[in-house]
Amino acid sequence: MSQGSIKKAYIAAASNALIIGFSFLFVKIALQVSNPLDILAYRFLFAFVAATLFAFPGKKGIRHIRSGAWKMLPVTSLYPIAFFSFQTFGLLYATSAEAGMIQGAVPVFTLILAIFILGERASKIQMAFTLLSVIGVAFLFAGREGAAFTASIGGILLIVCSAFSQAGYNVLARRLRSSFAPKELTYFMNLLGFIVFGLLALIRHIANGTLSDLLSPLSSPSFLIAMLYLGVMSSLVTSYLSNYALSKIEASRMSVFGSLSAVVALAAGAFILGEQVGTFALLGAVAIVAGVIGTATAGRKKSYAPSRQ
Repeated sequence: MSQGSIKKAYIAAASNALIIGFSFLFVKIALQVSNPLDILAYRFLFAFVAATLFAFPGKKGIRHIRSGAWKMLPVTSLYPIAFFSFQTFGLLYATSAEAGMIQGAVPVFTLILAIFILGERASKIQMAFTLLSVIGVAFLFAGREGAAFTASIGGILLIVCSAFSQAGYNVLARRLRSSFAPKELTYFMNLLGFIVFGLLALIRHIANGTLSDLLSPLSSPSFLIAMLYLGVMSSLVTSYLSNYALSKIEASRMSVFGSLSAVVALAAGAFILGEQVGTFALLGAVAIVAGVIGTATAGRKKSYAPSRQ
């Protein structure tokens, strides 16, 4: 694989982390207007419409998706279905900062799964830098003003399940790199999310006799802005970026970039919300960046079959 392709994969992974870093904030905004199921339904409605308009895989791609749907189903069940379900409901009982900190453990979960499932080989240097990024996330949390978990045990468990779901997706999506193009997998992921969460939202409203309330969140400008970001940027764009990166680089290397989302969340809190940033938080940010750079540049241990373009 050319160095240019690897460089593009790292740029995609970093861009993915940047977008996700702001997503927790928009989920919290949406939760002020609507409930988790409706948010997920609208999120993937926006994502699927955008995918159809701007990232349609073509007739050949649709045929390939149809014939390989069962093969993709285990991956898409973890992400977006399990991941976003656990994350959205978890944010009812945890702050966005707490969710971001717990999510920072994804690189370690992914590294472990990648070693056992994919047979990826991580050098001691790579493992050390991965651990450094996770320690950096812990420092970021310790450096927050009033740094103490306010989340309930249930909220913490839901966010941890979300993190495990993402780690599982990172590993299983890597397996599909030679079978499906990133655009095909991305389209199927957003189609499935639209169908599953849309049906669940409809069933909930029919059961509660509140079907007329389904459209009410659309009257809120803040909700529409949140859905545009969460649907188009944080669902469609990030799923393509992650699928592209995973088609080029190891799951363990790709996942460590997720720690950067905690740095983005910290910066967003400081510059947008005026939150105080302590010394520990700054040290944590430096450790995360160093860990990501170190993991990306650590010696590659194993070569892989080429991916579909």
